[in-house]
Amino acid sequence: MINFISTDKAPAAVGPYSQGVKAGNLIFTSGQLPIDPETKELSKGNIEKETRLCLENVQAVVEAGGGSLKDIVKVNIYITNMDDFPNINKVYEDFFQDHKPARSCVQVAKLPKDVDIEIEAIAVIE
Repeated sequence: MINFISTDKAPAAVGPYSQGVKAGNLIFTSGQLPIDPETKELSKGNIEKETRLCLENVQAVVEAGGGSLKDIVKVNIYITNMDDFPNINKVYEDFFQDHKPARSCVQVAKLPKDVDIEIEAIAVIE
């Protein structure tokens, strides 16, 4: 069974897709941008703040699907500048603490809304 996830605790989708999908015991988030869900403001110019917003938005979608941060098993990070990697890593480590999901981080030429970072995740829930 597939259920589409929607929450006002994360930004609305910027296209024809859902914030996330729950399929059985799996949750797949769409890529989350550094948008504050309350103000709808896009954050640019501070990669640490942008990273935290993306991660908080991923967490909100996972929680709306019935999971938690500890259920995340895979994270994909897309960035436009690999020089930002150390700063992203610091925020990421602080956010996940002892939980260490598998992860990929790739530099891309461009992201939606000309953001510097986009993060998506997969979670497994019981």
